[in-house]
Amino acid sequence: MKLHELNSTPGSTHRRKRVGRGDSSGMGKTACRGEKGQKSRTGSKIRPFFEGGQIPLFRRLPKRGFKSMNHAEFHLVNLSLIDDNFEAGEVVNNETLRAKNLLGKAELPLKVLANGEISKAVTVQAEKFSAAAVAKIEAVGGKTEVIG
Repeated sequence: MKLHELNSTPGSTHRRKRVGRGDSSGMGKTACRGEKGQKSRTGSKIRPFFEGGQIPLFRRLPKRGFKSMNHAEFHLVNLSLIDDNFEAGEVVNNETLRAKNLLGKAELPLKVLANGEISKAVTVQAEKFSAAAVAKIEAVGGKTEVIG
């Protein structure tokens, strides 16, 4: 096979639809736009989600809930994650968690939750702790330090 002998697969290429070129083409008269109406006119553009003047869906649905402007987001870390990835005596904070790829990319403050068990005495530095997390960490001889 040579370069000049290459052909496309039969049926993979189609001829361009030439609309508005006379009745015998089968696409004359209205040029495949149908009769009358906004979409048959030249220059017609309808924005996305426009429902023909009917009240749009996003306006028909009820508005619910409330989003506080002062809502604070945290990286949430459970005690089970600390127990699995740190040895006794180590310091657990934003930097050490990020070094072990345990946090996402966002620069958020750290909050430690009491989900899971901890069996090693570690020093945990975070912006916030749940009360149960503090109790569990101190029960095994670890320390909690509130930073920021």
